[in-house]
Amino acid sequence: MADSLAHSKWVCKYHIVFTPKYRRKIDYWGMREDIRDIIRDLCKWKGVAILEGKVMPGHIHLLLSIPPKYSVSSFMGYLKGKSAMMIFERHANLKYKYGNRHFWATGYYVSTVGLQEKALRKYIQEQEKQDQIEDKVSTKEYENPFKGNAR
Repeated sequence: MADSLAHSKWVCKYHIVFTPKYRRKIDYWGMREDIRDIIRDLCKWKGVAILEGKVMPGHIHLLLSIPPKYSVSSFMGYLKGKSAMMIFERHANLKYKYGNRHFWATGYYVSTVGLQEKALRKYIQEQEKQDQIEDKVSTKEYENPFKGNAR
């Protein structure tokens, strides 16, 4: 299904992942719903459709349909910049955890979505289950095998 602008038909879908600075967990501050609402509002204001999305404790997955009049990098600059300002407005106590109002880590992952859209939607939906499974797995710390016994 193609969208249209005044003189063009387009299908521009992107899988985007970005993280909070220092990979801090979003859940712990009870901000998950606020961040979701902020991202929804910002996308709506620019005419970007959220096809699928998930706010995970350590990152955010989005499947977006971005009009071709915006580059992905300019839209992500807008999304991360405006959302950080709105998050700090709503949660003033974060200024002690994040210096200089930098909520998001520098950079993001993006890939174009072609024929694998259904598989990607399923991946985003099941990502939370996978993270919960990985959190339950404990890692055992091993002793250094190169450290000899001191006698």
